Amino acid sequence: MAKETGRKFIAQNKKARHDYLILDTFEAGLVLTGTEVKSLRLGRASLVDGFAQLDGGEAWLHNVHIPEYVQGTWTNHSARRKRKMLLHRAEIDKLVHKTQETGHTIVPLSLYFKDGRVKVEIALAKGKKEYDKRQTLREKQDRRESDRVISAARRRQRA
Repeated sequence: MAKETGRKFIAQNKKARHDYLILDTFEAGLVLTGTEVKSLRLGRASLVDGFAQLDGGEAWLHNVHIPEYVQGTWTNHSARRKRKMLLHRAEIDKLVHKTQETGHTIVPLSLYFKDGRVKVEIALAKGKKEYDKRQTLREKQDRRESDRVISAARRRQRA
């Protein structure tokens, strides 16, 4: 069997980018069981309630929902168990230092296969206030509207 290459996205956490200001991103490997990988190959996962926690010098991913593998037997995994993340020591130390500051947290942004291995993109994030969320939405709408006007003007020039 040929070895997989490239990226294949499994799940994204779009709400995280809305609720948090992303300060820094990291790519981490995950320690998974066989049935979890098989379930992920079917493209089934949810990062909505997920968060990462650092304890004992290790990084753990909590509340990420990977449903049980349908053809699995008694060896099936628990859907919301905590999973160990594989990061370099320097990255863990940096995250420990930054998360001790008020308002900082670690959230998963996406889950994907990279060269046949499951990776999770995590972000060091700071929670947005309600007015920040409104401001971001307003900027996004303004950008969309200006792009629409520019493209309409270009179409009129061609005609």
